[in-house]
Amino acid sequence: MKENAPTLEWLENPEVFAVNKISAHSDHKYYQTYTEEQTGKMRLRQSLNGTWKFNFAKNPSLRVKDFYKLDFDVSGFDNIQVPGHIQTQGYDKNQYINTMYPWDGLDELRPPYISKEYNPVGSYVKEFEVNDDLKDKKTFISFQGVETAFYVWLNGHFIGYGEDAFTPTEFEITEFLQAGTNKLAVEVYKRASSSWIEDQDFWRFSGIFRDVYLYAIPKTHLQDIFIKHELTSDYTIGKLAIDAKIQGEVSETTISFILRDVNKKVVYETYVEGKNEVKLTADIGEVLPWSAEQPNLYTLETAILHDSELIEVVSQKIGFRTFEMKDGIMLLNGKRIVFKGVNRHEFDYKRGRAITAKEMLWDIKFMKRHNINAVRTSHYPNQSLWYDLCDEYGIYLIGETNLESHGSWQKLGKCEPSWNVPGNKPEWKENVLDRANSMFQRDKNHSAILIWSCGNESYAGSDILAMSNFFHAVDDTRLVHYEGVFWNRDYNETSDMESRMYAKPAEIEEYLKAKPKKPYISCEYMHAMGNSVGGMSLYTDLEDKYPQYQGGFIWDYIDQSIMKHNEFGQDVLTYGGDWDDRATDYEFCGDGIVFANRTPSPKAQEVKQLYANVKLTVTPKLVTIKNENLFSDTSATYFHASLKLDGHLIWSTNFDLNVAAGQTKTLALDFPEEKQAGEYTYEVSQCLRKNTLWAEAGYELTFAQKVIQVKKEVTNTSLPKLKVVHGDVNIGVHGADFSVLLSIAEGGLISYVHAGTEYITRTPKTSFWRAMTDNDRGVKHGFDRGMWLGAGLYQKHVDVDVKEDAESVTVTFKHQLALPGEIFHTVAYTVDATGKVTVTAKYPGYANLPSIPAYGMDFKLKSPYQNVHYYGYGPEENYCDRMQGARLGIFETTASKNKAPYLVPQETGNHVGTRWLEVTDDLGHGLRFKAVKTPFEMSVLPNSEYELENATHQEELPAAHFVWVRILAAQMGVGGDDSWGAPVHKRYWLPADEALEVSFTIEGI
Repeated sequence: MKENAPTLEWLENPEVFAVNKISAHSDHKYYQTYTEEQTGKMRLRQSLNGTWKFNFAKNPSLRVKDFYKLDFDVSGFDNIQVPGHIQTQGYDKNQYINTMYPWDGLDELRPPYISKEYNPVGSYVKEFEVNDDLKDKKTFISFQGVETAFYVWLNGHFIGYGEDAFTPTEFEITEFLQAGTNKLAVEVYKRASSSWIEDQDFWRFSGIFRDVYLYAIPKTHLQDIFIKHELTSDYTIGKLAIDAKIQGEVSETTISFILRDVNKKVVYETYVEGKNEVKLTADIGEVLPWSAEQPNLYTLETAILHDSELIEVVSQKIGFRTFEMKDGIMLLNGKRIVFKGVNRHEFDYKRGRAITAKEMLWDIKFMKRHNINAVRTSHYPNQSLWYDLCDEYGIYLIGETNLESHGSWQKLGKCEPSWNVPGNKPEWKENVLDRANSMFQRDKNHSAILIWSCGNESYAGSDILAMSNFFHAVDDTRLVHYEGVFWNRDYNETSDMESRMYAKPAEIEEYLKAKPKKPYISCEYMHAMGNSVGGMSLYTDLEDKYPQYQGGFIWDYIDQSIMKHNEFGQDVLTYGGDWDDRATDYEFCGDGIVFANRTPSPKAQEVKQLYANVKLTVTPKLVTIKNENLFSDTSATYFHASLKLDGHLIWSTNFDLNVAAGQTKTLALDFPEEKQAGEYTYEVSQCLRKNTLWAEAGYELTFAQKVIQVKKEVTNTSLPKLKVVHGDVNIGVHGADFSVLLSIAEGGLISYVHAGTEYITRTPKTSFWRAMTDNDRGVKHGFDRGMWLGAGLYQKHVDVDVKEDAESVTVTFKHQLALPGEIFHTVAYTVDATGKVTVTAKYPGYANLPSIPAYGMDFKLKSPYQNVHYYGYGPEENYCDRMQGARLGIFETTASKNKAPYLVPQETGNHVGTRWLEVTDDLGHGLRFKAVKTPFEMSVLPNSEYELENATHQEELPAAHFVWVRILAAQMGVGGDDSWGAPVHKRYWLPADEALEVSFTIEGI
């Protein structure tokens, strides 16, 4: 190895991105014996993970320059864990930022230059002895991921330099190893010229955040293998194409290739004489194809033998599949594919991007359980294990290159590419091509990858076009994706498909109606920030309407939030700015359908239902099963049918119906006849028949409901006479076990006593507002509709009307809203002799006003009334534009559990179509709210809408001294097309010129 003299000048030179780095290669594992292969533990690999010595400096001038030398004593250094970020272990500062560069406003820089004042340096030292298995062999060191640029020394000798943070950087170290203790020194810089093209929407970490290990190779070694595993004929005949590169001694060696099926049966084998490159093709015959629905994996076993002695054996899982474009449609194994996808950052709320197998397993099981079939590795190559899991569990992947330069061409939302990188700049071309090659070489054998992506949000130009040309040249089994050509159609050929971000459904339809040459995907859509994912069905409805609509990828999978132990002794979830990081994009990191601590958010309920591959329709006599799977029939599942009367189960059965992929069948069901008056809910669900890798038998995949009303005859029941007390200020209504006071001064209900317990703390108030969601704030909802906040808060009652008869008394309060002009609404309370209070709030509708966020009443109950029991849509929160995944039923929760812990507190906990609601203490005492004629929307929360409105973090919310019950006529949808300017679709608005009314009863329990 040539010892180049390292220099800091490399940090600002885009043409120097790797020094002494060995060629990228496939990520296969290799073993010396078949027994070792079966264990999966490589004897020739030695992990260097664990505790390292560490020193931190704010910038290069302050670093310990000679720390790498053998005679330098590092005993005074700190300890740090590898893998791990510097910032999550107490050094530097966590900084979250989206599009702008993290130094914006701090340093006046242009590519490729970096700050000299702030460029944190981590000096790492690891002492180790080489394991016996590695001794006397050619040995390498592998850094699987280092942010951002790093220099490596071994025993005082300079080894090499690397920059690409998300693919392996490996160096040969054979000649510099010594007997006994070896000193490995690594100097990691947070910023380099590569920072200009690693401007992803994420936390800006640095350090050695993926595995570090030594590996040795035997005298003859399979250095690289590229296995093409396609289908021919009618997509049932397997074809192999193998390109293997052999390193070391090849004379008198034999190389065997043995293919085994899932039962380890040999289906193909061949032997060739050893040489440095082996290329062969083979027709395998009939095979089981690979897909996300049926991830059938074969094992290709490559063995190198010398005089019949096994030198090395390599096992590679492969799945036979063909991905292609025909007539403007992407096909998998001959079938039109629809991507039901998410964008996924590697993230954990404690470890940042230094995630482990535990998190990856949780993620993939969650995705399979929620009918997610595709992932875009946004916006960099992930750990190799993730690709293994996607092969095994069945997830389609867009493998994305580590490239994003958003801040170099988009400023304040406008396209301004005057100094965009890489653009057409020759000095950046080899850099980005190396990134494309590093990803391709490592990941090329994974069946799950269907599409290569040139990166994300880097505008367009000849450099990225060269990346696309590279992928096409080296791999004819996959397509190439790049969204950025949307901004510059001169480079349209860069992408094989039309890919857009956050296009509205109408815009997508406009493209598809023109019968374009390219199919359409949304590489990002449904911006799931905070309380979002409203209107998702408007996108999924396009699947059946336009063959060239081939799905999309929700932004994104998991909230990027870091846990922090704050000054009050609390463990809290943070977002940008919480670490005094500036510049920052604050809570914009909270876009997941999964919370940062890996608990599902309520949004996941909607995603699961809309992404289901089987669509069910049920009536009182029939169930229709439409199987939209491409390859799987329904034999691995069974169906469960049930009938409920007023929410209570009265009948259920299981049944089987095998529906072939792409087919629809209708079956008559023997539901009981509706004889009794009430509300009948017919439900059919699809469930797993057996345990799978990702869920247990009985797990529900999807469902459908049909609700039928059988009218009740209205009977007049004679009630006892009322006892009404007419005070100067209050009107009292009293009975055997209740007492009601209605205050003319307060303009409403001031007391409801049942069985000796007072339930009213303050007069219930009507509201026209909801705590703004992230989407509301992004579209300036407060500016457009803010008058409704004051209108409700500061309304005044201006009139009262009392009507009394023998069985009831009705007191109607007229309120004037705090709005210009004469704007009124009324709230009427009707009290009968049983103690039942009927509340009717009416807003008549007025022209020339902005649409209304919500309309209804807020009740402030004492804190013991935490228990929530309701008959409505659940179990998770739902809204008028996000209720496809909700079902009608009787559910139980608590006020605290009903509040979703969005990073910024906001509207939460709503349930559409509620028939009745009970809020009780632990003894079962409380209030029952029951809809009159029309179901209401409701929420029960430990905080008021106004407390939610004012807080910027969950921990800022006051302790739950009360329980807030909100009964609404309606509220607008939550939206989700994007979170910075897309309004809720108008069909989900509450127009101010239309009347709104909610009517319900209150009774003590």
